[in-house]
Parts: sequence; structure tokens; C-alpha cells
Amino acid sequence: MSLHTEAPAPSTGSIADLGTENISTREIDRRKMAHDASHYLMIPEAVATPRTAEEVAALLRRSRELGIPATFRSGGTSLSGQSQSDSLLIDTRQHFRGIEVLDGGARVRVQPGATVRAVNSRLAAHGYKLGPDPASEIACTIGGVVANNSSGMACGTEFNTYRTLESMVLVLASGTVIDTAASDAEAKLRTLEPELFEGLLRLRGRIVANPHSVSTIERLFSMKNTMGYGLNSFLDYENPVDILTHLMIGSEGTLGFVAEATFRTVPALPKVATGLMFFDSLDRAASALPELVASGLATIELMDATSLRVAAADPTAPPELRGLEIANHAALLVEHQARTAEELAEKRDSSRGLFESLPLAAPFAMTAVAKDRAAMWHLRKGLYTTVAGARPSGTNALLEDIVVPVPSLASTCGELSRLFTEHHYRDSVIFGHAKDGNVHFMLNERFDDPAELARYQAFTEDMVDLVLGNGGSLKAEHGTGRIMAAFVRRQYGDELYGVMCELKALIDPPNLLNPGVLINDDPLSYIADLKVAPTVEVEVDRCVECGYCEPVCPSKDLTTTPRQRIVLRREIAAAEARGDAALAKELRKDYDYDGVQTCAADGMCVTACPVLINTGDLVRRLRKENANPVADLGWKSAAEHWSTVTVAGGKALSLAKAMPALLPKAATAAARAVAGSETVPAYETVLPAGGSKRKPLESPAAVAVYFPACIGTMFGPAGNGGGVSAAFLELCGRAGVDVRIPSGIGDLCCGTPWKSKGFAKGYSVMTERVLANLWEATGGGALPVVCDAASCTEGLDTMKRLAGESPEYPGLEFVDSVEFVRDTVLPQLEVTRRLPSMALHPTCSSTQLGANEALHTLADAVADEVFVPPSWGCCAFAGDRGLLHPELTESATDKQAAEINEREFAAYASVNRTCEIGMSKATGHTYRHVLEYLAEATR
Repeated sequence: MSLHTEAPAPSTGSIADLGTENISTREIDRRKMAHDASHYLMIPEAVATPRTAEEVAALLRRSRELGIPATFRSGGTSLSGQSQSDSLLIDTRQHFRGIEVLDGGARVRVQPGATVRAVNSRLAAHGYKLGPDPASEIACTIGGVVANNSSGMACGTEFNTYRTLESMVLVLASGTVIDTAASDAEAKLRTLEPELFEGLLRLRGRIVANPHSVSTIERLFSMKNTMGYGLNSFLDYENPVDILTHLMIGSEGTLGFVAEATFRTVPALPKVATGLMFFDSLDRAASALPELVASGLATIELMDATSLRVAAADPTAPPELRGLEIANHAALLVEHQARTAEELAEKRDSSRGLFESLPLAAPFAMTAVAKDRAAMWHLRKGLYTTVAGARPSGTNALLEDIVVPVPSLASTCGELSRLFTEHHYRDSVIFGHAKDGNVHFMLNERFDDPAELARYQAFTEDMVDLVLGNGGSLKAEHGTGRIMAAFVRRQYGDELYGVMCELKALIDPPNLLNPGVLINDDPLSYIADLKVAPTVEVEVDRCVECGYCEPVCPSKDLTTTPRQRIVLRREIAAAEARGDAALAKELRKDYDYDGVQTCAADGMCVTACPVLINTGDLVRRLRKENANPVADLGWKSAAEHWSTVTVAGGKALSLAKAMPALLPKAATAAARAVAGSETVPAYETVLPAGGSKRKPLESPAAVAVYFPACIGTMFGPAGNGGGVSAAFLELCGRAGVDVRIPSGIGDLCCGTPWKSKGFAKGYSVMTERVLANLWEATGGGALPVVCDAASCTEGLDTMKRLAGESPEYPGLEFVDSVEFVRDTVLPQLEVTRRLPSMALHPTCSSTQLGANEALHTLADAVADEVFVPPSWGCCAFAGDRGLLHPELTESATDKQAAEINEREFAAYASVNRTCEIGMSKATGHTYRHVLEYLAEATR
């Protein structure tokens, strides 16, 4: 083994010597952070969560003194194992999310924990976006984008990270901090790191003087290529600071930490037309590529025959695909993008002749209709979802990528398909960025079976020979990581591999930064530390650990994320399987708070999950399994006397409101100390007095049944307003729209309190009562049911779904009040008084209901400016969860509250009473239902 790739020398100190500030050695923290989207698993000894670049520098200096290896982790979407560590794992996501738009959007300065989606959301208002456009933009962070030299579907090599990154603030392995944009950056590097400064010049001279090295680098980096270090930096730049800056791109955390990156952005092209081309063979599709690329298409995405068979099974697939008898077919998803409608029309006209000349296997047309375009992209992006979600329990889904010169693409894909058959990989799909010669393929593999592991080794060797034999690169986008580190020498040859090893030794002599990643002399390193996926439970087994769910999770900065809740269940199951009862017990103990009690169960995770897992369902089931039998009976009794309970709750709040705040606070604190924080909510001064008892309303001409939520009885209206119920009835009356409120309304509830807490007996009682009542009130489902709290609308819909499509209650339809008012009431109204501005808080429920568009429409109807904070997310008040665990709502709202409070707004609105309370507490401003503002604006 060479000096530069051998394992680090034994440490001279222990993790404990690093100190305890921002460092955790808890088993639950170590294991929840161990998992990423790759098929590798290493358990770190400790997890550090530094807050600043200076803290990272100090940590690296101290770890070097102690000989402790360190690895950086950000989004954890990496597929190649580059964010794994069995030593010190440094979380650079939680406290590094800053985004600063510069020059009107032409540039942007970003910290490594910000996601690509978050950055593009900030840039969208200025008409710009980042050049790199990875498919994982919902969760992948700038740290990973830089560390892996990310590209994507449209950016190619022209607008990838390497080409668009302007400068960075970097922390070297020694702890030296360099701002490469500073005027004294070169002098600082020369003074503080003289050996590195001279060494970079020496390596550049070595490369430039070797024609074969120059030729190899130019050939490999003419394609997408994230294999090994970015040696093209030595050809593209002469100044050591510039060389170092660009070597950091794609270095996968092995050379240092990028604390801040400044990008040159690219214009966002809002006018788009998309089309799906079918060919009767992969060869014909590939033969069309040169002309298609020359036509200026922004994207050309390839799907092979297996991909099309998988996609055709989706009931939402385009009819032309469902009607295709797929044999050896292939498809190209093509797209034109433009600044204006006129420019888009010109592009479509100029390419029409080419499209008509192609030997297509089905009619072709491009469309600019958003819905139809989305369906086509769902076809392409849904491949991962379909294949990964349907994989056998206990297997891992591997998503790999390669690149070859475009003329070799068809033969390479054909040979890949042959290798799948030869090595008995079923349903493996090939898809990807055809215009770049870059394709992805998926395998399902079980690494706890020696025979399957041997199969994987044999396939890998054959695949490496195939790609390199066709002049390609073994990694185009996903980074070298652990999976391809052993093959870097084979791709580059001994000379350039030697340059890489010398570069690593120059910057990180003791090999402490992410050892084993990117270059590794162990030929079998790619099959070490493989992850197994034990069968646990239905909510867990489908998870591919991609982390897409994490940015939308309200508890992500407090305890655990959906991915972490799932992987901890796997860790518990694995510990039990190997007989480690002590570890399993410790994890279960900490999991109660970290995994169960601090889950908002808001279901936002399912909106981001590629395999559609709602981790809230898992948490609710666990709560149900662990429910206190006495409490379950108590909540059943509450369901049986709900009108009494809600009225009593409202009176209690009114009484508390009339007292000095210290008294109810002290009383609930004492009760929580005795009965537990999971039983007694904490009293908050932001809580209102109680509301009014709900009463029936008859109307023979009703066009809908109105279901005022019971939270309006327990929690009174904000300020001097009359509340959402009064506003809704006022609006309907003003518009001449009749509604009725069912008899017995006081005893009805959407069931969410029981469902979320896991109290099955009470939920069953309420379900039976509510569905029977509403079935009668709607005339057997003839009228829609309109609810005035988004979470309750969702709860009613869920109640019906969980009850099944019972023949007793077919056709019951639940509609949120904002959708009903937008469609039925608003057209009959005249807005007479507009507000200058409004801060708007969509909720997790309005998001899942698809009601946010209606919410925005109503907000726009009453306010000249509507502001949703860039970091908007679920407030985690979650009924009473924010009262049981105030720290959850505080953590979930801190960033969006800060963005809202950067200025004053004339109004603050939401669409759910408890969320209004949560946001009022977080911001210090009074939130009300948007319908209350609409009622006032139309008086």
C-alpha cells in the first residue's frame, strides 16, 4: 500500500480529548448520523456539530494533534459512501445554512448546509438559479454539490459546480482558513502554507510537462467526470490559490472544508416545452443524439426498454406509452427552455423539421402545458421511486452512474443490459442524461448473502472493463466515494494516480480527512463496510435512506428526522438480531423522546419521499402500541362526551386567561412534573380564552355541509375578531351561498387527537359517530363537507380513508374552507378594503390537501403583497404537541420567524387555529385565519 493511501496512524488521543462542546457520543446520535443514501455503513465514535468556520478549524487542528480521522457530513444524499466515518463525523448542515443573494441574483454566496432548492427559491425572485441542477435538489446541500462537483440534467459540463463557482472560504486540514476572494489570499496561502503553495506549482509543472498526462486529463474532463481529483485544475489555472480552489471542488472532503461558496448563477428560463420521443431501438435513439444535441435542446433524457416497461405500469403514464407494445424500444425526453414565449416558439419552429425527419415509433409532439410536462417528468423521475420502492425486503437499492463518449452510448447501454442478464439482475433500469453520454442504472442487492456479494463483485469488474474500454469515466456525477476509490488508478494510470496521492499527502500528510475515500490502494475496499437492510416493518423496509424527507421535517434541528427515525428502527432490530440487548434497550429508551414524542406526525415527509413513506404513520402506530390503557379508556370516555369536554376546555382557558399568567403556568408545570410532559400540556400566555359552543344550522337550500372545527370551541378567536366560523358564515351569507351545520355538531371531531396520540378506542368511537352523522347531513354524500381548519379537513379525509370505502358511506367528500370559498364564494364578493401586506403561513395540512393555491388566491385577493418566508415549514404545534413539547415548535419556527420579523406586515394569516397560535408565539405577531381578513375586506 502506498504511503499516501494507507490507513491513518494510530491516534495518540481519544475522542474524549476533543472536549464535549457541540460533540455527542450518545449511541442514538452516532447511529442516526451513520446512515446516508449509499450502501455503506460505518458507526462514528462521535458526532460534532460546529457552528462556525472557526470552530471547524479548531476541531481540525485538535483532531490532527490527537491523530483522530474526521469526515464531513451535510445532506447525506451521497450515493457513493463519501460521508461515512468510524471516527469523528462533523455535521456541517445544521448551523451552515446562510444564503446571500448578490448583484441582483447574478451571484450568490452560500453556506454548505443550504439545499439547492432553498438557494434557487431565493434566486427565483431575481430570475436566476444555480448552474448545477441535481435531481436531489430538494435535499442535497451546497456542501455536497461542491464536494462532488455536481451537475445534473441540463447543466452538462458548461454550468456544473467547477465552471460556476467563483470563490470560497475554505478550511484546510491544518486548520488554516483562506478566503480565496480576498485580495491577500495568495500572500496568505504562501505565508501560512508555504509547502502547499510550492507543492501545487511543482505538481502543475509535472503534469504540464507530460503530454500523455495532459491528453488523458483533457479527454476525461471533456465529459462529465467526478472520478478522482479534479486534475484539470492544473491545466486551467496557474495561480496556486485558483488551483487549490478548484481542486477542492469534487474532493469529497478529503482536502478540507468549504465553509462558504460564491457562485455565478445562470438565468432561470421560465418558458419550457417538453416532449417524449419513442424509438424502436436504443441504437436508433442514440443515432439521433448528435443532431438533437446540435438543435439546442436543454435536456435529452434517455430511458431504455426496461425503464419504459416499469413506467408503463404507472396508471398516470401518458397514453402513447401505455398503448406501446414495448420490445426493444427506447425513449428520449427532450425539452426546450427559453426566456420568453417568442424565443420558445422560435426554438420549437427551428427544430420541427428535425423532429419530423426522425424514425420515431410513435407520434411526437412538444407541449408547454405544465400538467402534461409534469406527467412526462414524473415518468422519468418516477423510475427510481418505482424500482426502489418495489425492491425485495432486505435489499439495498444501488443507483450508479457512468459516462462514455456519446457515440459509444448505445453500445455501452446494450452491453450493460447484457451484463444485467449475465449476472441475474432482474428489472435493472438504465436512464440518464443522453446528451452528455451519462447514464444511471439501478441494481437491487443483498449484501448479507455471500453468493450475492460475489455476484456484485463480478458484475463490478465487468462493468469497469466495459466503461474504461469505451473511453469513459466510472463516475460522472455521484462522486468517487468508497465505491470507486479502488479503481481510480485503473482509470487514470500510474502517473496521474501518483499525482493524486502526492496532492493528498501535500494537504493532509497524516491522511486524517475522510481516509479511504476517493483514492484507496485496497482493491477490495469497495466491498468493505457494506450496509445490510434488515426486515423491520412496512413503514421502514421501503426506505432507501436518501434523506429527501429531512429538509421538510420540523424536528430536524431538535432530535431526529424521518430518515433517522427509520434507520434507528433498523439499528434496534439489528442489535436485537445479534443479541445486543443492552444496546437495543438504550436505543429504545432514547428513541421514545427523540423518535416518538418529538415527532409532529405532520406527514410533510411523505410530500418529499420518493417512495411515499409517511413516517408519521410509523410514529402514530408506535404511540398506539405503547398507549397507556388507562389513558386510552379516558380518551374513549372523552370521545363519548366530546361536547362537554370541549366546552369545559374552553371555559378552563377563559378562566386561565382571566388570572395572572404565573398562576396557570405554575399549575400546569406542577401537573407536568407529576403526570409527565406527555400527558399535561404547558400553559402559554399566547393561548387565547375559550371559544363558543358549536350549534347546528338548518338550511333547506344548502349547497354544502359546514363542519366548524372543535378547536374553535376550545380556543377562542384572536384579538377582537369573531373567529373563522363567524367569518365563514358571514362570507357565505354575503355571497348568497347557503350552508347547513349538522345536528349534534358539538360531539363531532375529525379524530386527529386520538389518532395522533395512538388512542384507538376513542378514535373508533369518533369515527363511527362522525361518518354516520355526516352521511345523513349530506343526504347520502350529495353535498360536500366543508371544514374551516386545514388539519381537521385532512383529519376527516383520513378518517374516511382508514374506515375504508364502506358501502354505508360512499361518496363523502371533504373540502377545506379556503378551496370552497375560492371556488364558490369569492366570485360573488367585492373586495372594498385591501391590505398593503400580509405574512402568510401555509400549513402542513394545507400542503398535503393541495389547498395552498387556494390559500394564496384568497391572500392575494385581500393584500397587495403576500409574503411566505423562504424557510417556511411546518410550525410543529400539531394540535397540542407544541404545548406538550414547546421546544419542538420553537426549533421548527426559529428561522422562518426571524425572516418574518425582518419587517412589519399589515396582517399575519394562516389556515388553522392551532398553527395560528404557534406562529403567534414564534413571531410575537397575532395570526388569524385568512377568511377573517377576507370577511373584513368585503364588508
